[in-house]
Amino acid sequence: MNKLTNLPALPRILVEEAVRVALDEDLGLAGDITTNATVAPGIHAEAVIAARKPGIVAGLPLAAAAFLAIAPETSFAIEIDDGESVQPGDVIARISGEARAILTAERVALNFLGRLSGIATLTRRYADAVRGTNAKIVDTRKTTPGLRAFEKYAVRCGGGYNHRVGLFDAVLIKDNHIVAAGGIAQAIRAAKSAVGHMTKIEVEVDTLAQLEIVLREKIDCVLLDNMEPAELSKAVRLVAGRCLTEASGGVNLDTVGEIAETGVDLISVGALTHSAPVLDLGLDFVASPNQAAIEA
Repeated sequence: MNKLTNLPALPRILVEEAVRVALDEDLGLAGDITTNATVAPGIHAEAVIAARKPGIVAGLPLAAAAFLAIAPETSFAIEIDDGESVQPGDVIARISGEARAILTAERVALNFLGRLSGIATLTRRYADAVRGTNAKIVDTRKTTPGLRAFEKYAVRCGGGYNHRVGLFDAVLIKDNHIVAAGGIAQAIRAAKSAVGHMTKIEVEVDTLAQLEIVLREKIDCVLLDNMEPAELSKAVRLVAGRCLTEASGGVNLDTVGEIAETGVDLISVGALTHSAPVLDLGLDFVASPNQAAIEA
C-alpha cells in the first residue's frame, strides 16, 4: 500500500513490463550512445527529481523501476509520495547510483512520472470543483493504449474514481448496441441472460422517455448522455434512487460544478486521461566530489 495515501500498490509485473517496453524503445540496438561516449563507467552520482510546476504526484513506482531496471543497485528514495501535492522546487525523489545508469533511465522515468502526475493533477481540479456535492468524478476508457492501468491509477491518486477497466468487467449498453439489438428493453434483457449475477449493467440514454423504459428493467446504473443541467435534475428525480446516475458529455471545469449540483452520483470525464497536460518535472545531478574535481 502507498504509505501516505493508502492507495493499493500497482502490480509489480505490470510495472516492470511497461518499463521494459519503454526502455527497449529508447535504447534500441545500440544503447545510450551519448552517455556511454561521455561518461566514464563507475562514476557515482546523486540526483533529485523536483517539481517545476504545482501539481499532484503519480507514477513513482514506474519511475523507480526504470532506474532499477538499468542498475538494480541504484537507490531511489521517495520524498513526496503518490497522491501528495507539490510546489515548484519540491524534491519528489532522491536517486543515488552510477551516473551512467541514472542518465540512461532518466527520460523513461520522467515520461511516466510527468504523464501520470499530469492526470492526477487535472483529476484533483475536477474533484475539488465538485467538493461539497455527492458527485464522484470518474474516468473513461479514453486512455493511452498500453497504459490504461497506470492512467487509471493516476486518476485515483488525484481523488477520482475508476469506471470500468475494459470491455470485460461490466456491461455498458450504448446507443449503437440498442440499435443493433432492436431496442432498449431487448438489449437489457439479452445482457441479463448472458452475464453472471456479479456483473453490473449500465445503460446509456439521452432522453427522459428512454430513461423511463430503462427503469422498468431494473439495472445498476444509467448513463445520462449530453443532458443539460435542468434535464439532468429531472432525470435524477425520476430515478429516485432506484439505480446510480452518471452524467456524461459536455463536462469541463466550467460546467462540472453545475452538473454535480443536479444530484447525479457520478460524472465521467474523458479529459482526465486524454487531455491532461504533462506535469513539468526535472531531474538534476547535485554537486558531487567528481564535479568538484572537474570544476577545480
